[in-house]
Amino acid sequence: METIAPFKEIITEIKAHGGDAFKRCFQCGLCDSVCPWNRVTTFSMRKLVREATFGLTDIESEEMWRCTTCGRCPQVCPRDVKQIESGVALRRIATEYGVFPHSVRPIKTIAGSLVGSGNPLNEERSKRADWARGLSVEPFSKEMEILYFPGCYPSYDPRMKRVAAATAKILNAAGVHFGILGDKEVCCGESIRKTGDEEVFQRLAKENIKAFIDAGVKRILVSSPHCYHTFKNEYPEFMVRFEVVHITQYLQELIDSGRLTLNGEFAKKVTWHDPCYLGRHNGIYDEPRNVLQAVPGLELMEMPENRVASLCCGGGGGRIWMETVKGERFCDLRIDQAVGVGAEVLVTACPYCITNFEDSRVTMGLDDKIEVKEISEVISELL
Repeated sequence: METIAPFKEIITEIKAHGGDAFKRCFQCGLCDSVCPWNRVTTFSMRKLVREATFGLTDIESEEMWRCTTCGRCPQVCPRDVKQIESGVALRRIATEYGVFPHSVRPIKTIAGSLVGSGNPLNEERSKRADWARGLSVEPFSKEMEILYFPGCYPSYDPRMKRVAAATAKILNAAGVHFGILGDKEVCCGESIRKTGDEEVFQRLAKENIKAFIDAGVKRILVSSPHCYHTFKNEYPEFMVRFEVVHITQYLQELIDSGRLTLNGEFAKKVTWHDPCYLGRHNGIYDEPRNVLQAVPGLELMEMPENRVASLCCGGGGGRIWMETVKGERFCDLRIDQAVGVGAEVLVTACPYCITNFEDSRVTMGLDDKIEVKEISEVISELL
C-alpha cells in the first residue's frame, strides 16, 4: 500500500522549510531537461513538484531520494521553484515517518553512526587524527593562523587519507602555522541534512561550533566542498560566522603570495572536474584552474561539460551512502568524458567525487587508462 502523507501536512512541511516555491511551478520541464538522471534512466523532477503541489507525494517512493542536489535545475528554472529546498522538505516528512525505501535504508545506519561516532563511516572517534601521525601536525591553538578541518573521508577512508597527508605536507612546506581539532571535530552535517534529518544536522553543527569557539578558531581550511558550503552558508543560521577557505582557494593564495614554490614538472595531460558544491553552489571555478596552470609541465584540458554545466558525480544529497545500480552512475559518464579528451589524470577536490571516480575507473576497466587525483596530491608531488 502506498504511504501518501496528508495534503495539509505536505504543504505545511514544505512551507515551514522554505519550500513553498513549489506552487510557482508552471510545468515547463526545463528541470528535467538538465537533470543528470535523465542521462542514465527516466526521472522527472517536474512530476515530483506537481505531486507535492497537490499534497500527493508518495513517501515510500524512491523517486524523491534520487536528487543529488547538484544544482542544475535551479539554474534554468524560470520561476525560482527552489527544487532542492522543497525536495529536502519532502525527505524530512519521510524521515519523521521513519519511511525509507530499500536503497535509502543505509541512511538510518549512517544517522546512528553520526550521532554515536561523529562520522558516517562508523569509525572510532578517538582515531580521527590518526592520519596525521608522523606529519608534524599539531593540535590547534588560537595563536595559529588557520585550522585545517579535513572532514570525515580524509580522516578515515584509506584512499582519502592521502589527501589529508598531502595537504599537511603543503602547509608545512609553505610555513603555514596550522593545527587540527582531532577528536573534537565531527562531521559538518551537510549530507545528512540533505537527506531530511534536521535533528542530527543541528546536533553536529552545534558540536562543531562549540569546538570552534572554545578553540578560538577564526579561519578554517577545508578539503571538502560540502564542509565549505555548510560552514560558510548554513552555520550562520546559528548566529556565528567563521572565515572559511577551500583548499583550491588557499593553494592559489599560497602560490600568489610566494609562500609556496613548485619544483620539477608534472608533465601530464590533466582535466579538472568541477564539484557541484564547489562550483555551482559556491561559484569557485577559476582558483583550481589557476593553480593547475601554475604547475610546470602540466597540460590542462577541459571536458565537454565544465564550470556551471559540470556533470555531477552522483554523490551529493546523501547519495554517496545510497545504492546506485550499475548503468545509472553519473561518475561512469564523467570518466568516459575525461578519457575522451585524452586526459591522463582526472583532478578534482571533493571526497565524494574522488570516491566515486576511483570506483568507476576500476569497475569500467580503465584503471590503467586514467588516474584520479585530488589537487593537493598533484601539488605535493612538486615540493
